[in-house]
Amino acid sequence: MSAPSASADVALVVIARNESASIARCLLSAKPFVDRMVVLDTGSTDDTVVIAQSCGALVSHMAWTNDFSAARNTALQAANADWNLILDADEWLESGGEHLRTLSGAEPAVGVVCVKNDTDDAEAASQLIAWIPRVLPRGVHYTGRIHEQPVSSLPAARVPIVIRHDGYTAAKMQKKGERNTQLLLDELAHRPDDPYVLYQLGKETELHHEDYAKAVNYYARAFSLAPPDAPYRRNLTLRYVYSLGKADRVEEALAQGDVAIQTWPDFPDLCFALGLVLLDAAAKHPDEAAARWLPLAEQVFNRCLEIGDQPEMDGSVVGRGSFLAAQQLAIVYQMQSHALARKSEHYLTLSKQLQDASSQ
Repeated sequence: MSAPSASADVALVVIARNESASIARCLLSAKPFVDRMVVLDTGSTDDTVVIAQSCGALVSHMAWTNDFSAARNTALQAANADWNLILDADEWLESGGEHLRTLSGAEPAVGVVCVKNDTDDAEAASQLIAWIPRVLPRGVHYTGRIHEQPVSSLPAARVPIVIRHDGYTAAKMQKKGERNTQLLLDELAHRPDDPYVLYQLGKETELHHEDYAKAVNYYARAFSLAPPDAPYRRNLTLRYVYSLGKADRVEEALAQGDVAIQTWPDFPDLCFALGLVLLDAAAKHPDEAAARWLPLAEQVFNRCLEIGDQPEMDGSVVGRGSFLAAQQLAIVYQMQSHALARKSEHYLTLSKQLQDASSQ
């Protein structure tokens, strides 16, 4: 494979620190499709720099300042390219690299790529799909010390590039959790009414600290402040509904969930989240399980299957419209049979009591 023509100066741009286990995979996946690879190291104490150089990358250095945008922008300056493919060290180019060769003469635009995030939680066979701007023309820069976003007045469009990411596994996220939370709190101090920062802080609080009551507070503020057309509002709503349920505020979760499903009727993940809330309610309140919670859970998980998987939707998890929904339905039916068995046992006992009373 040949690299892009000289008229389309394309660079792979990576920031890294202590990524010796994955940096070669990242660099070698993109190497055939770019003119050069630039790695900004922010203080590695392992072999990251040596490995990157052995793969052919140009390595520069910067002291870590607790600001991802500062590092991204410094790396972009070092690359000095017409076009930049942005990868994290725990990502790799799965397909679509040949698209980079078509950028010669293309009108400047921000390229949005598909990122498949591997997980190792209860949804081990699934992938979280995200659509993220990662092909950046010269002049685009980042803002935000964490969960940084590229800033540009240029149009954005999806491009046929697929990136894989395995940094969301439990072990890796545990290492990142405390750092991310503190960075988000620092960012919130500077931007106290920024709904995107509040949303991300809610996610950190929910997913990595499992403090659902506190997460609900962040989500509620973000929900009230986020513009109706904010691209993250759909996923914010999903997390808000789920956290309300986990905080044992089930009625509020149902109310928010009903409105959300009407707003985004083709997003299976919303129905899936609401179904999990209902299953939790059935477990916590077994007396109401058969009459209320389980029939509702059956409805929403069946709705997931009707919608099907939606990998083109940002934030959707493959499986929530198919096999994961079917697994949850199996649990619903198992719980229904147990609830009916308890109900049958109750009436058998009542029958015996009434029979004994009538014989006296």
